Amino acid sequence: MKAKGKNKGKGKGEDRRAERIAEFIAPLRVEPGSKVNLARDFDPAHKAGVKNRKQGEELLRGGILLLADYQRRLAADGSQGVLMCLQALDAGGKDGTIRHVMSGVNPQGVSVAGFKVPSAGELAHDYLWRYAARLPRRGEIGIFNRSHYEEVLVVRVHPELLDRQRLPGKGQGRKAFWRRRFREINDWERYLTENGFHVVKLFLNLSKEEQRIRFLKRIDVPDRNWKFSAADARERTRWDAYQHAFDEMLSATSTPWAPWYVVPADHKWYARICAAAVLAHTLIGIDPRYPEIGAKAMHELELEKRQLEDEAPSGAAADPYALSAARRDRQHGGRRRSR
Repeated sequence: MKAKGKNKGKGKGEDRRAERIAEFIAPLRVEPGSKVNLARDFDPAHKAGVKNRKQGEELLRGGILLLADYQRRLAADGSQGVLMCLQALDAGGKDGTIRHVMSGVNPQGVSVAGFKVPSAGELAHDYLWRYAARLPRRGEIGIFNRSHYEEVLVVRVHPELLDRQRLPGKGQGRKAFWRRRFREINDWERYLTENGFHVVKLFLNLSKEEQRIRFLKRIDVPDRNWKFSAADARERTRWDAYQHAFDEMLSATSTPWAPWYVVPADHKWYARICAAAVLAHTLIGIDPRYPEIGAKAMHELELEKRQLEDEAPSGAAADPYALSAARRDRQHGGRRRSR
């Protein structure tokens, strides 16, 4: 039990770990205001700093433990939330990233929302309405598997979809329209961050050749057939249009309050390390703490503890947890002295 004022800050070890994570993800960050060209600026096969897959899997296990710790703190603190947006082309690895990176956290503290073709009811609202309805609560990590950025990606590559949104005015295909939509999204994300919801944006950057190989695997392996559709192949023919839309999106919407991170996605294991590192970096920056209690509440806990100790059966330890904790403290003290 901790009384008010006893909560300690991060130690030197934690500070150094935070620095290493920040250094690792720095090359992935899209500098706000920069002009992005994916083909020039980001290599989908990049895996610097990690020797091989085995080392990568060890790093991911460590990252999962770190995320589990911070997710518990975030839930206990209950004052802030995190929204992680995942964008990628088909076969980019979004589902696998979610499954692996979040494998160690408490499912009660995480929500995942996927967004398909909007329904008639959703189209009757503004285009951000359905995304706002699925935002995480305070103390929660929310994940958008595809996100509000579909509104400047798929809709941009398929401008006929704008007709279904029944927008007022004309000229939706002009550059001014997309500039306005980028501004609206930036403003919305700023509103979220100013209200305690941190926006983490990951673009899984897949090469055209790696997508081809993954599509073939979905066709050749029977238990993966369900993941492939003719629509995936049709969208692949629009590769260049999507690359242009990605360039524009990353350039216009990487902001100081919600920057984009371009994750190399040709190696799934490396992409998962990067995703875990970016999320951990965000949580470390939030630095959520377990709630502290005041002197009055502490006194009440002590009274309740004595009552529970008095109820111990004959021959049983009054407080077995305190006994084992004291034993651990003695063992740790002995190790320190032996050094």
